[in-house]
Amino acid sequence: MPKYAMVIDQRRCVACMACVVACKNENDVPPEQYRTRVLEMVEGEFPLLRMELRSELCNHCDNPPCVYNCPTGASYKQKENGIVLLRKNRCVGCKACVAACPYNARYINHEKGFADKCTFCDHRLKEGKEPACVATCIGKSRIFGDLDDPKSPVRIALQGADSTVLLEGAGTRPRVYYIKKFSKPE
Repeated sequence: MPKYAMVIDQRRCVACMACVVACKNENDVPPEQYRTRVLEMVEGEFPLLRMELRSELCNHCDNPPCVYNCPTGASYKQKENGIVLLRKNRCVGCKACVAACPYNARYINHEKGFADKCTFCDHRLKEGKEPACVATCIGKSRIFGDLDDPKSPVRIALQGADSTVLLEGAGTRPRVYYIKKFSKPE
């Protein structure tokens, strides 16, 4: 069974927003809502500032609080690959999963009346394709694959890289890894 994950190489992101547009188009995301976004992160104090671009999406956590806080069982984690998904027909729009997600990766689709989020384009994976954001990334910043496969692009990208996950201390065990643009000075 694959253990799907995504690596985002911040050294390669050029903030073209192709990932955001591809995701919105592929998944019919409403105009003012996002399954993925690119944020500008500024660190330091003037004049010694540096900016990084960080793509954010659902982290498909191994310990997903959104799943545990869903009162209807609409949110669930697929056993066969670890992707966190939603059964839209079970969702009552109560926002419990939205509140539980420490990554702000969920929203209520007001047009359709249910919670929504990144699915790693599960429908595309079933067809043997990459997630739309990965397929369209011109900088090859987004990398997708199986963490358990030593030949997978995600395993290769993480080997020897200075990588991190968001909110490491939250206990969610995310499956989205970031290769940092700048290493912290020692």
